[in-house]
Amino acid sequence: MTEEPPTFDVAAAPPPTAQVAAYLAARMCHDFISPASAIVSGLDLLEDPTAQDMREEAMGLIASSARKLADLLAFTRVAFGASASADTFDARELEKLTRGVFAHMRAELDWEVSLEGLNKPAARALLNLAQMGGAALPTGGTTRVRAVHEGASTAIAVDAIGPKARLRPEVLAGLRGESSEGLHGHWVQAYYVHLFLTDAGGRVFADVNDERVVFAATVPL
Repeated sequence: MTEEPPTFDVAAAPPPTAQVAAYLAARMCHDFISPASAIVSGLDLLEDPTAQDMREEAMGLIASSARKLADLLAFTRVAFGASASADTFDARELEKLTRGVFAHMRAELDWEVSLEGLNKPAARALLNLAQMGGAALPTGGTTRVRAVHEGASTAIAVDAIGPKARLRPEVLAGLRGESSEGLHGHWVQAYYVHLFLTDAGGRVFADVNDERVVFAATVPL
């Protein structure tokens, strides 16, 4: 069982840096625990002498869950900044990472990024906003991801269109750099995006309409 981070009263002010790190860690554990647990369940079935007729199903469960876990780990390594050695990221690699995550979502990905590379803040923003766009389509739809150079900045747009498209209030609050009651993974991801874009001199916002959620960000080159 994953230990929950301590609660923090964010009604008056955003949490300190250490607390944000704790919530990010909890968010990542939440993402990883499901496929990891499924792998263990599959292994248990393989070892159960009374369940040998389910061997094929167990192998399928292990294989699909291992792929999901590997895709999430590779994506998270860049999206949440652990891959700190690179200053510029190949857009083709970012597409591969994003498609890996969307393979386990109901939403389809429409990747329209013609740039060859993006700097670190832009790459992180692109990955996080794309994932948030997919999450905004719980029953399916299409998430269109675009990035272009405009003057001295990279402009990023993520357009999520589909039935029951939605954006949680805590995500909007996080993108604005505001606190939100009941901190959880949705808020802390959005707040993290706000933090690193603000540090880079960039901006981010979101808009919600009927069956459409739009994220946009600008990042200095």
